[in-house]
Amino acid sequence: MKILADVMEQVIKRNPNETEFHQAVSEVLESLEPVAEKHPEWVKAGIFSRIVEPERQVVFRVTWVDDNGNVQVNRGFRVQFNSAIGPYKGGLRLHPSVNIGIIKFLGFEQILKNSLTGLPIGGGKGGSDFDPKGKSDGEIMRFCQNFMFELSRHIGENTDVPAGDIGVGGREIGYLFGMYKKIRNEFTGVLTGKGLDWGGSLARTEATGYGLCYFMEEALNAKGKSFKGATVSVSGSGNVAIYATQKVHQLGGKVVAMSDSNGYIYDPEGIKLDTIQRLKEIERQRISKYVDFHPNATYTEGCSNIWNVKCDIALPSATQNELDGEAAKTLIANGCYAVGEGANMPSTPEAVELFIENKVVFGPAKAANAGGVATSALEMSQNSMRYSWSFEEVDAKLKNIMANIYKNASEAAKEYGQEDNLVAGANIAGFLKVASAMYSQGIL
Repeated sequence: MKILADVMEQVIKRNPNETEFHQAVSEVLESLEPVAEKHPEWVKAGIFSRIVEPERQVVFRVTWVDDNGNVQVNRGFRVQFNSAIGPYKGGLRLHPSVNIGIIKFLGFEQILKNSLTGLPIGGGKGGSDFDPKGKSDGEIMRFCQNFMFELSRHIGENTDVPAGDIGVGGREIGYLFGMYKKIRNEFTGVLTGKGLDWGGSLARTEATGYGLCYFMEEALNAKGKSFKGATVSVSGSGNVAIYATQKVHQLGGKVVAMSDSNGYIYDPEGIKLDTIQRLKEIERQRISKYVDFHPNATYTEGCSNIWNVKCDIALPSATQNELDGEAAKTLIANGCYAVGEGANMPSTPEAVELFIENKVVFGPAKAANAGGVATSALEMSQNSMRYSWSFEEVDAKLKNIMANIYKNASEAAKEYGQEDNLVAGANIAGFLKVASAMYSQGIL
């Protein structure tokens, strides 16, 4: 009988209908069975039961007025999951799909991801079912201000430091920070992803995409491969996808496909990133407009079909569960030899199993996309010192962090009898540090 089966049963019982959370916890607990065997003292101390239960969950109403004078009501969330190794750290997501289960899945993953960075940050996540698409700057400002009015009661530079996520970029962080500063009458590093003129860090915008490529380059090099000369598909066209594409090109690869929620583009000559950046970062247009500027490219409706494009390396960087078993089979059949997760849990369990079975170099999200939170922690350090590092300094630190994440995940997998399984390795390496801290601090 599996040691941790009762823990999973309790998670399902206490959190009904939260399928994403169940999926994330199940995958981690499966990896941690050999750890439980080796550390019966942690089982007795309830470490495994405690780590799957958030320390605090906050749900609140957000009331705001739209441009037509109508009162709108949304729901806000902050899950402070684990603070054993540092203050809670994790992004805020604004998207209509957001619910408590989504936030708990993201917060749980964040515990291990943050641990893997080697930096002193715990795990948390937050957000709202507010949809920023189609909203004016004024509407977004009023929502963010009212959201922060409640959130400000629960966060602080030494307690909980939120960042951006889907739907939360520099504009939203600015509105949130401004309101926090007004309420608390203090200028502190309570949010990361801030503007460069008021406490932000150079390289933060690029960090998740760059870090994804740094991690995958380490994993590829270990197998005698690299991005150089490789054909790459990157799902999504947001921050992570854009800067992953930029770094792939710098490393000598060629990105031929990108997507948004409507469909995907294929450019056999290689995606022209300047066009994508103009469409997405400046004009906020759909990706289909790309073909108006590059007639040799094609646009296809249905974003999930991007995995039909033949590629050597796939970087799913859009959203959770976007790459299923059928897509995995297609990628493998087309000769794809590496997959790196830029989004949070973008591959379904069936897809992950197929990649591992077929010896595909697979970089799981909590390791491969940890560059964003790593650089957020570096921003926290700079705020504490009232000092800033150059882009090159931050980038060098990021590259070193991602190399160490690969090294630690790879070594943990080997130590626990699962060599080359970076999913298990990342889970184990991240867990060991948190579990040790929890055990040392007593039963809380």
